[in-house]
Amino acid sequence: MKLLHFRRTLCPIALALIAGCATAGSDHDSPMPAQSAAQTAPAPEPAADTERFEFAGTAWRLVEILSMDDSVFTPSDRSHYTLAFAADGSATLRADCNRGVGTWTSQGPNQLQFGPIASTRAMCPPGSLSDRYLAQFEWIRSYVTRDGHLFLATMADGAIIEFEPVTEP
Repeated sequence: MKLLHFRRTLCPIALALIAGCATAGSDHDSPMPAQSAAQTAPAPEPAADTERFEFAGTAWRLVEILSMDDSVFTPSDRSHYTLAFAADGSATLRADCNRGVGTWTSQGPNQLQFGPIASTRAMCPPGSLSDRYLAQFEWIRSYVTRDGHLFLATMADGAIIEFEPVTEP
């Protein structure tokens, strides 16, 4: 039944994301500047205001992480896994007993990328999705919205992360 749900719900989303990525170009098309050993990779630059405001001021709760091997990871309490987008290009996260902060950018339609996420490293109770949830953000490259939900897709079709909007203040 889970596989059928995946195919009916997320296959069209995955196809839309793949089509968006195919037209977006490749990072390999542009030369990469040389960096000294002391330099670290910079966080993505915030996008132009018109592209950034689609998410600015929104907050989301994790519904599930669906891996392409059909594994589904569902939080026992959705309010313990959140993602909030600020207008300045920053993002704040709650990952069960941990908190995180980072940056986000959207360079075009259906494109989304996060910079490094700095987070606390508390040991959450057994069954926590904290580590799995936090590990997804470095790989996210695209998104779609459908029926009021936000679906984030990782590189190489690794996972689809589904969120519902947070509506309470």
